[in-house]
Amino acid sequence: MRQSFLNRLLTLAFIGFFASAAVADETNSSAGADELASLLESYESYQADFIQIVVSGNGNKVQETRGSLKAKRPGLFYWETSAPLSQYIVSNGETVEVYDPDLEQVTIHKLDDRVQSTPALLLSGEVANLKETYRVSGRQIGDHTREFTLAPRSPDSLFTSLRLTFFKGELQEMRMQDSLSQISILSFDRVRLNEPVEASAFTLEYPEGVDIIRDGA
Repeated sequence: MRQSFLNRLLTLAFIGFFASAAVADETNSSAGADELASLLESYESYQADFIQIVVSGNGNKVQETRGSLKAKRPGLFYWETSAPLSQYIVSNGETVEVYDPDLEQVTIHKLDDRVQSTPALLLSGEVANLKETYRVSGRQIGDHTREFTLAPRSPDSLFTSLRLTFFKGELQEMRMQDSLSQISILSFDRVRLNEPVEASAFTLEYPEGVDIIRDGA
């Protein structure tokens, strides 16, 4: 299994609702969307290391990967996973490039409305229309943790439910479940919020001779 969390978000449909304990003060869809949009709009940039764990339907861990990401508004995104599952994903606001060094292959996706609504790209993309695109519920867990569950309104969306968990306003976790009951958990560490990031950090270099595959080609 070579797909990263973001690449799975770009290529798979996701289902499931993630229950949580000790939860109170649930907000409705409109209020939840407004609250989440306001929170994300305060993110001019977001940098973090991460651990991605994929768990099968019977509870066995099937994959663990580590990496880092950078996001900057408007539209800039960089994702890197470490060996042995190396992969690079970069968005310049118009396209998303996915580079797999082992396969010597680059796939370029046009950043259309469907891909732009991918949850991981909410860190760098447009969030003002959240209530038009998603049903959003917000839940308070304890004193400092806020959880949002997003359910897309369009039946053609790339996913059907995703949970974002914030601690004191910082995104700490994304969690999803696919149609095979497989759960992917992306936990962030060493979060750097709104620190300067040069535009040059969002470029992807790969050797000459790699196969380049474009949407529609």
